Amino acid sequence: MSEIILRKYHGLGNDYLIYDPVINRTKLQERFVRLLCRRNIGVGADGVLYGPLLEENEIKVRIFNPDGSEAEKSGNGIRIFSKYLKDAGYVKEDSYELTTKAGKTRVAFLDAAGERMRVDMGYAEFHAGKIPVVGFGEEIMNEAVFFCDNFYNATCVSMGNPNCVIMLEDVSPKKAMQLGPYVENSKYFPNRVNMQLCHVSDRNNIQIEIYERGAGYTHASGTGACAAAAASHRLGLVDDKVTVHMKGGDLFIEFAEDDRIFMTGPVVYIGKIILEEQFFA
Repeated sequence: MSEIILRKYHGLGNDYLIYDPVINRTKLQERFVRLLCRRNIGVGADGVLYGPLLEENEIKVRIFNPDGSEAEKSGNGIRIFSKYLKDAGYVKEDSYELTTKAGKTRVAFLDAAGERMRVDMGYAEFHAGKIPVVGFGEEIMNEAVFFCDNFYNATCVSMGNPNCVIMLEDVSPKKAMQLGPYVENSKYFPNRVNMQLCHVSDRNNIQIEIYERGAGYTHASGTGACAAAAASHRLGLVDDKVTVHMKGGDLFIEFAEDDRIFMTGPVVYIGKIILEEQFFA
């Protein structure tokens, strides 16, 4: 009987399983993703990274949430998958280009082990139709929106995936878990949405709590950190260099002169996991 070989990594407590089709003959299915990510009867993870998919000189990865749905992009997922590619010998250069459902991303390794990276995350998109958001004008910028029990000042932004940033004086895991399901599944977001509760500490520091589409409350998010920083930057609340503080740790976000966003952060290898093929039976 064949074995399933996985690798597990985390970026600031946001953990992913690598399912490499080059070494696993069993094709990944939606129900397999849900089973693998369950922490009580599976391996446990915030998602599964399926790849590398090597096509026409491109290195591609598909990103799956714990509920089996596919995500367009993940900042922590990109760093984690890049570390795996370096560990497994697929990438030997100091920088390379990775393709996700949202497009191409340039990743630069900042050390020989590939444990710290600077990622070109592209541009924040605020146009409602590109996020997408319905029921509002062209942009939702610090606008009072009713969720659950109250009106909240929301700014909606795409980082290749949809995000709703809510500015608050105080943020907490409890508030994120309470409000998150209502925001994620709101009628305003036809593809659901990732939520970040954001408190601006000063012009170079923000604190966020995260509730992710298809995953729930998470300790960290790369795209979420970029979205919250981009919203804060667009509102004039922060400068061009911002440290985003999350439950799992910090990411450093930089805005270039043209507002292109760069994210710098770490990755930790957890270990190799071997499963019997009957696990999926």
